[in-house]
Amino acid sequence: MNTLVFDIETVPDVDAGRRLYDLDGLDDKHVGEIMFQKRREEAGTEFLRHHLHRVVAISAVLRSGDRCKVWSLGETASSEAELIQRFFDGLDRYSPTLVSWNGNGFDLPVLHYRGLLHGVSAPRYWETGDEDSSFRWNNYLNRYHHRHTDLMDVLSSYQARAGARLDEVATMLGLPGKMGMSGAQVWERFLKGDIAGIRDYCETDVLNTFLVYLRFELMRGRLTRDGYERECKLVRETLAREERAHLQEFLAAWAR
Repeated sequence: MNTLVFDIETVPDVDAGRRLYDLDGLDDKHVGEIMFQKRREEAGTEFLRHHLHRVVAISAVLRSGDRCKVWSLGETASSEAELIQRFFDGLDRYSPTLVSWNGNGFDLPVLHYRGLLHGVSAPRYWETGDEDSSFRWNNYLNRYHHRHTDLMDVLSSYQARAGARLDEVATMLGLPGKMGMSGAQVWERFLKGDIAGIRDYCETDVLNTFLVYLRFELMRGRLTRDGYERECKLVRETLAREERAHLQEFLAAWAR
């Protein structure tokens, strides 16, 4: 079984903001500020509606066979369309079990809208049994199926008031949690051109998600205690072979 744990990072879609609010002539920073302001006036929060988020990073942990891989899709210069198409191409090719934290509430709806914008093709993702009968009772779209496991959704028993932040749950479990950045800082780092830093941050978030998932698999009996320890050992060995500084920092923080 292939398991793909994923996370996305986003910034305001300033191109859409210019069209929606007639802001031609303003630079990206000021357009973003106006979008946040209008959202505060509308809902009391700066968190933009899903369709107004532009994807700037998609990171993943792939657990397949005897290996574990941590990476970000595409390159720092890749377009949003390329990142999203790469994500759905992976689903078309491997049909992995997807794992996320709040993927049903945020990541996947954003990918739906942005994929729609860019004309992305994702037939396997949208399969519900018409072409492949095995997807009729277990597909990516049904909230209660396990082909996509949204850990926040499942652990909260699908109750919004019981939801928790990944950082807090990871820290509770003795994992590193947030490292070096938070989602609220992504826009600022993006304006400074630090796409590489955003991708690094996204990779540490997805590692936290994967390690929480392993604990969940232990709790529901899909992993024995020995199996859980072997999986954690594999992740540690994978990170130890990596020369990227943020992954070494994650490993060091996890060891404390």
